[in-house]
Amino acid sequence: MPQLSIRAADHRDAALIHRFICELAAYEKAEHQVEADVEDIAGTLFAPDSPARAVIGHVDGRPAGLAVYFFSYSTWQGRRGLYLEDLYVSPAQRGSGLGRALLAHLAGIADQSGCGRFEWSVLDWNSPAIRFYEDLGAAPQREWVRYRLSGAAIAQLAGLRAEGPSSGLAASAGDS
Repeated sequence: MPQLSIRAADHRDAALIHRFICELAAYEKAEHQVEADVEDIAGTLFAPDSPARAVIGHVDGRPAGLAVYFFSYSTWQGRRGLYLEDLYVSPAQRGSGLGRALLAHLAGIADQSGCGRFEWSVLDWNSPAIRFYEDLGAAPQREWVRYRLSGAAIAQLAGLRAEGPSSGLAASAGDS
């Protein structure tokens, strides 16, 4: 049976984390979407004000996986939640129990932090991951559709604020 361990990541792990991110993107057929480089990871994930955190999973003392997460907030529960941004286990270590151990580790963090939810997203074509998550007791939230703004769309929407009251948006006192 393999020896599993999990530890908090730190800035010295930036290159390893970047490698895992690139491997995950390749698996998800999205290598072209990775914009971050090692310096970006080091400067943002480990910045004092970073909302995100990461843990590294080891199999027999060797790094084999990653989980990146952050705390969210549920207005309905009036409690924080834990959102798993990325979970990755190296292909050679899949089936070792590391994925389950990483999720159990994060569930422990969520429990200790008083979180009412532990959530994540999975690509609809990733059948092995969906089966794995459902075997753990996770349930899909089929009534919710995830939306995203990025790049120029963010700038375009933000530009509506500059158009003033005629745009139909009222500025608040915090906007000055």
